[in-house]
Amino acid sequence: MSILHSVVVTGGGTAGHVIPSKPIIERLCSKGTKVIFIGSTSGLEERLIEDLDIEFRGITTGKLRRYFSLQNVLDMFRVPVGILQASFLMLRLKPQVVFSKGGYVAFPVVVAAWLNRIPVISHESDLTAGLANRMALPFTDTLCVNFSASKINAKHILVTGTPVRKALLEGNAQRAKEWLKLESSKPVLVVVGGSLGAENVNAIVRDALGALCAIYHVVHICGPGKLSDEHDGTDNYQQFEYVDEYWGDVLALADVVVSRAGANSLYELLSLRKPNLLVPLPLTASRGDQIENAEMAEKSGWSLVIQEDELNPTNLVEHVDTLIKEHDQWCERLESFERLDSVELIEQLLQSSVAKKAR
Repeated sequence: MSILHSVVVTGGGTAGHVIPSKPIIERLCSKGTKVIFIGSTSGLEERLIEDLDIEFRGITTGKLRRYFSLQNVLDMFRVPVGILQASFLMLRLKPQVVFSKGGYVAFPVVVAAWLNRIPVISHESDLTAGLANRMALPFTDTLCVNFSASKINAKHILVTGTPVRKALLEGNAQRAKEWLKLESSKPVLVVVGGSLGAENVNAIVRDALGALCAIYHVVHICGPGKLSDEHDGTDNYQQFEYVDEYWGDVLALADVVVSRAGANSLYELLSLRKPNLLVPLPLTASRGDQIENAEMAEKSGWSLVIQEDELNPTNLVEHVDTLIKEHDQWCERLESFERLDSVELIEQLLQSSVAKKAR
């Protein structure tokens, strides 16, 4: 029988700070643990977990920025208010442990847990910690990380990987073919432009469609509001703003994936053994975490990488052709990536933290 009776889960600001927690929440709930999610009052986190039958509480949060903004002045007051609200919740909810996936939403909750002597287990996906997780480190008992190459200096670190959704691990290529109404026998290229900074990658992919669609069937996930009327109906090309229900099936069907290098997306591609070309977000649009993730994957022999300012239609096609021609070799190299049972490892860590406090 699980000794976990009540767990608070927190994280937010972006979907990447929420979605990886869902497999953990599902596991805990299946064992009778009461899970409460604490997020922001913006509604983002609540929408992302609305399919889970758990309690949600919202608190005031201030975004933690690495750059000067007048908004920082207001947020200096919001963060203490959020800590106070989270502290009251800790007193009322009395969780045994807090699991934080990071993001600025999580910082007040982590501090409140520490003030109430509640153990905190945090998770950082990137090789280097984001600002919120860095600030939360002194209040964290154990930090879980994706990769053994992590550059984070913390008192207790455990390599757990990222929980991968069951729907991705159980993707069905035939189901994707039926959903896409795909009759072509061409290799399938999946391109994930994403939402942040996707315009350049989307434009280059579309400029290369003549060459790509002659060889591949291209499934292009271009991001909200980024569909192209001009290319709608192009042979061997399908574009979507996003794919939800069938995403695991589409990845199962993919022969090659072109993607950004966000840590969660990268971990999923490596776990699924998908030959991939990474185009990390440049420093102009990020803190450089995707560049570090991509460099690590390239050095490990798991990914081809090209920087966005070097990407053009010609070398995009060349890189995809290379991945297809050397498909078997790439798949063999990807077998060296160890996919951990992240949910099991994190659940055990939560259990041990509660048991340790009880002693």
